[in-house]
Amino acid sequence: MAQERLPMHRVREVFRLKHVCRLSNRKIAAACGVDRDTVGMYLKRAEKAGLVWPFPEALTDGELEGRMFPKAAQKPAESQRALPDCRHIYEELRSYKKKASLTLMQLWFEYKEQHPEGYQYTQFCEYYRRWRGKLDYCMRQEHRAGEKVFVDYCGGPTIVDQETGEVVATQMFVAVWGASNYTFAEASLTQSLPHWTSSHVRALEYFGCAPSLLVPDNLKSGVVKASLYEPEVNRSYEELAAHYGCAVVPARPYKPRDKAKVEAGVLVVQRWIMAVLRHRVFFSVAELNAAIAVLLERLNTRALRKVKKSRREIFETLDRPNAKALPERPYEYAEWKAARVNLNYHVELDRHNYSVPFRLLREKVEARLTATMVEVFYKHERVACHARSFVAHGYTTLKEHMPPAHQTHLEWTPARMIEWAGKTGPGTALVVEKIISSRDHPEQGYKSCLGILRHLLGHYGAARVEAAAMRAIEYNTCTYTSMRSILLRGLDRQTKAGESAQTALPFHGNIRGGQYYH
Repeated sequence: MAQERLPMHRVREVFRLKHVCRLSNRKIAAACGVDRDTVGMYLKRAEKAGLVWPFPEALTDGELEGRMFPKAAQKPAESQRALPDCRHIYEELRSYKKKASLTLMQLWFEYKEQHPEGYQYTQFCEYYRRWRGKLDYCMRQEHRAGEKVFVDYCGGPTIVDQETGEVVATQMFVAVWGASNYTFAEASLTQSLPHWTSSHVRALEYFGCAPSLLVPDNLKSGVVKASLYEPEVNRSYEELAAHYGCAVVPARPYKPRDKAKVEAGVLVVQRWIMAVLRHRVFFSVAELNAAIAVLLERLNTRALRKVKKSRREIFETLDRPNAKALPERPYEYAEWKAARVNLNYHVELDRHNYSVPFRLLREKVEARLTATMVEVFYKHERVACHARSFVAHGYTTLKEHMPPAHQTHLEWTPARMIEWAGKTGPGTALVVEKIISSRDHPEQGYKSCLGILRHLLGHYGAARVEAAAMRAIEYNTCTYTSMRSILLRGLDRQTKAGESAQTALPFHGNIRGGQYYH
């Protein structure tokens, strides 16, 4: 089966490791979880497409994929013979109780029944013997100066909560250089992603330089998906490595020999630091780390028996001259989250809503959250940037992200609404002012005002609307409903004289008249 194509942000990582970190194809393949041929294929496709690192900032993921993988028809791959499933053969031979009765010949017969066009018996056996010969081996690792830092956790000392008296366990972060065994250790409350990345930053600051490769265990904070062949590194951890110009090459799961350096480093920390502190009581992580720092100095400056030099002396001689310089600013912790744009063109991140351009409704986006900033990306292109807010269920909205109709609504203010009504007449302006002032929030009266200024004004004209407004003011019925009723019944056309004539009494002999009372 053809290997699934890498996401474009991982393809970009391949080129960064090649052109910035200057790693070999083999090391790039290990860092990105692909085989070496795939790395070469990506590099050749980029060269053929005329792509030069660094890629233009305006080049989106879609454009990059289109240039590297044009949709031109490709010739179908030639069919190949099915390879023997060597793992299955091995398990069958090992697990079958009557081993003498199960032979490679029988397993080859079963293989040929499933794959008639498969390999003949000789080649079948040859494939299996080659595979079987690679199972049991142990390689002594040679560590190049300045190349690798191995990192891992172990259980740390406890601290006591002064208020409750509760005993709280800590986690000990350990980082060890491959060539010199120069060691860093500190305690944290958890192994979570913020603590994991912060410990890396402090470790590199302690070293004063950065390696070419970071070799972690398959901790969830560092490796999202542990795999023997295709480990998936956490996006934030990958970003930290890129900030310091490193590559992340996780150790294989259940292969402690891959990280023997840090396993030995953990043992040294347990003996020379944790054992010394076992009788002391600490009331905070800061207090515990201050004590660890003192013992860490003693550990790194102690002369080793065989070489008669300390870890620090070896580090200054081997690792530091060949390591990378630290950037001007330390890495700022950032967390990546996937989200979908809601119908109100906002994405919800940590219980707060941030706006994105309204054209992205229902689209999937990625968000990068730091302590002070929130950035939203769509297909590797940044589409929104906000100051981070910690107001639960609140909204942070930029005007340019809104549809044109919503932008117009945003521009409405009480003063602008009253000024608009004043163009019809002072009575209309006073009615609008009374409607707005009668509400707890001015926005609640905007619809009523628009009903007068759009619907009634367009249907009845300015003169009648102004007359209806004057009558509504006289009877203190300043609402859209009242003005609409006045205009429907024609009361705006009724004059004062007409009203008095209707109320005059007719002449009659029994009526005394006004002079009777004088």
